[in-house]
Amino acid sequence: MAVSSVKDVISKAHFDALLKEGDPAVLHFWASWCQASNQMDAVFTQLCTDTPQALFLRVEAEEQPELSELYGVSAVPYFVFIKDGVVVDQLEGVNPPELAHKVAKLAVPPSLISAAAPASLGRSAAPAVLEAVQELAQANGTHKLKHAPPIEMLDSRLEKLVKLKPLMLFMKGNPDEPKCGFSRKVVGALMEEGVEFGSFDILSDEEVRQGLKTFSNWPTYPQLYCSGELLGGGDIVLEMHKSGELREVFSEKGLLPPAFTSTSGTNGTLDAEVPPASTTTEAADKVGEPEKLSETLKARIETVVNSEPVLLFMKGSPEEPRCGFSRKVVDVLKEEKVPFGSFDILSDEDVRQGLKIYSSWPTYPQLYVKGELIGGYDIVIEMHKTGELKQILQE
Repeated sequence: MAVSSVKDVISKAHFDALLKEGDPAVLHFWASWCQASNQMDAVFTQLCTDTPQALFLRVEAEEQPELSELYGVSAVPYFVFIKDGVVVDQLEGVNPPELAHKVAKLAVPPSLISAAAPASLGRSAAPAVLEAVQELAQANGTHKLKHAPPIEMLDSRLEKLVKLKPLMLFMKGNPDEPKCGFSRKVVGALMEEGVEFGSFDILSDEEVRQGLKTFSNWPTYPQLYCSGELLGGGDIVLEMHKSGELREVFSEKGLLPPAFTSTSGTNGTLDAEVPPASTTTEAADKVGEPEKLSETLKARIETVVNSEPVLLFMKGSPEEPRCGFSRKVVDVLKEEKVPFGSFDILSDEDVRQGLKIYSSWPTYPQLYVKGELIGGYDIVIEMHKTGELKQILQE
């Protein structure tokens, strides 16, 4: 029988193609920087060699956020067991005997599995597997991950960190020496915007690195916070920079320097798709002019605005918000226990740009009640706190 080997998953499409082979599959979500992941990967690799009946897939958790989110991975090492296209089992942490036992259950008929010897795969397990299992079991005792600090203490620390500066970037490395391509690109975008920002190297503190994912409900890095609220991850920030929306948010929050000009970029010029500050100001003066909208687009926007009694124009959907501000407003509406519709402005560029003119409101999210604009993020949050939003929604 041919010796099998662990396959490294390089994309969601690659993963889907591998699963189409139909074999039982074991996924190892890991991180190269994590010692526990490396320890368990040694056992994982040996089990792969001894279990040709199954497919063994290694997934770099932070490099494949779509897969990590799909399987609810928030810590590594983490194992997912799939049979006939369905998740049948999971395992978190350092527990070599349990991993071997679960692999055996997945790949071998039940009659061949010995409950007394969880490392057995229905035949003589390789000595290397047994030795690794014994050594790691002794080293890790209860086979659990290190105890995290009390959630309240960690949340309090994270709350202070995200508000340390008006603009905070949680990244790999620092602005002078970014340690991943996404972090480097976001740093470049912020420098082109001409704003001051603080940064935190998540590689320097594992508690913050893992805790912030839960705190923000965002599984990857970098993460950009504005006035203590998550603006988004790398893709969202770069898209906002490209469209000019990032400049509008910074202007609304008073983060742009007064004398900022089109020569403020790191290379002396701005991205051609991002208008200079003076152009943005002029556009803001004219943004409410209805003649800027075609009659067709205006009619379409009016139809959408009036399609639901309560309608939220947001990035993403209520189930999968794609920016922190949208997520917060969704949470507020859920707390108010009011049914609401939504429109993903990322799915339609005409509506995304046209609604800014229609409403004379330059940023998202935007909340409408009975066809009337209530406001953006700051206003909705403030009205929620004072109880005014509840009154409007109940009218």
